[in-house]
Amino acid sequence: VEHSDYQSFDTGTRFYARGDDCPGITFLISGEIRVFMAAKSKREITLYHVLPGEVCVLNASCILARCNYMANAVAIDHGAMLYLSREAFLQLMASSEEMRNFIFSFFSQRFAEIIELVEEVTFGKLDVRLADYLVEKAENNELNTTHQVIANELGSSREVISRLLKDFERKGRIELSRHFIRIRALY
Repeated sequence: VEHSDYQSFDTGTRFYARGDDCPGITFLISGEIRVFMAAKSKREITLYHVLPGEVCVLNASCILARCNYMANAVAIDHGAMLYLSREAFLQLMASSEEMRNFIFSFFSQRFAEIIELVEEVTFGKLDVRLADYLVEKAENNELNTTHQVIANELGSSREVISRLLKDFERKGRIELSRHFIRIRALY
């Protein structure tokens, strides 16, 4: 693609902080990017993850609405991307129905996910959300992660997540060890 640039990135690369300008857009080829909100209290909540073949809708909306980035975006896995300048992206959006359909399908998908997240955080019980998260993220009933990572994903504090995990362990639903959780019977 003309006016594009192939770039690789490392785990931990910060793409945007809240309030940053968006000089261009990235189309993820490999790796994973976490988009999240962070409070002054240091608590975080994940809004969504950008996976290979996807774009960050906040990045796209920042360019289309000519506003600053509204969250934070950090690589949680190394990878590669195709970077397109703001001007080239706007020109492509104006001239390509396929690009418009691609971008707008991500808008609707992410909007639905964020509405679901708001509903879960507002009305859902944290122990149920935690159990659902563990089941979703586990491979062969095992999960390598930290209590802080889980807290950040669910918009809670590490202490609350640790307390709930210990309760699950006491009830025989999981086994805990450092950076490791084995699911026995959560439901």
